Amino acid sequence: MSLFSAGWFRPLLKRVGLGLALLLPAACTTAPTLPANYRPLVIGHAGSAFLTPINPFNPLPPNSGASLQQALDRGADGLEVDLQLSQDSVLMLYHDSRLESLTTGQGCVSEQPAAALQQLQYRAGWPYDWFQEEKLLTLEDLLRRTQGQHPHLHFDLHQSEDCRPDAYGRAAVWARALARLLKRYPWPPERLLILTTHQPTLALLRRELPGVPLGLEVTEDFATGLQSAKAEQVQAIVLSKDLVSLENTQQAHDAGLQVVTFGGRSASTVKRLLSTLPDAIETDNVPAMRDMVPRQ
Repeated sequence: MSLFSAGWFRPLLKRVGLGLALLLPAACTTAPTLPANYRPLVIGHAGSAFLTPINPFNPLPPNSGASLQQALDRGADGLEVDLQLSQDSVLMLYHDSRLESLTTGQGCVSEQPAAALQQLQYRAGWPYDWFQEEKLLTLEDLLRRTQGQHPHLHFDLHQSEDCRPDAYGRAAVWARALARLLKRYPWPPERLLILTTHQPTLALLRRELPGVPLGLEVTEDFATGLQSAKAEQVQAIVLSKDLVSLENTQQAHDAGLQVVTFGGRSASTVKRLLSTLPDAIETDNVPAMRDMVPRQ
């Protein structure tokens, strides 16, 4: 039985997805030549990533139950999820800054209590809504439904938002909310990574969650980001696909840091990311990466 919600549309989705796949040209990318002992983690980016019409077709909203389950079903070692804090300090799975971009709601996650947010339907427009009937989930939903498996989990903290200029002022609330959940649902620390772009949050997380690996996300200047990651004594540096390179990975490894990168939908991009030898890729295409990486 699926860990997440299932509905009448799932068989239809599979049939239509197969039909679209047959209509599209086959990928010409061959598997990369990787070191014999190299086994990076295959992490589903927001589950099965973001809505796309082709290459490959994906009608499942990011961070939705069906998207998360599909990534696990396709062989992901774990999941990256985007977290936001509700008005009543419940951690919700949602990516965008505003609710109206992907749901029937309006405003920001922080403006509504969790009970109201959980009733919101994802709305992605045509043709995506033919294939999904998803609602917003809490982080507790994810932990409860996967605690028997304990997949690797990357928590991306979306602390900055449109509706609260003081959003970073709730950093201590974020840390306490995470600590409460991980006390209720104990997780092997080696299967967790909490990542943020906000350096002051790292000290709060370290205090509330001693022993849980932390990551600093860097999207602009690698050299500055690397120095910050070393100064903050985090366990990982998280690099965008435009910043990651074999040289940068080596520098981070020399500094004792794990390297995580994210993105990569086409098979050719996945192959390029693998050539930089990161420790994990939060991939937009789990099947393509799974085909290129032997299981651990």
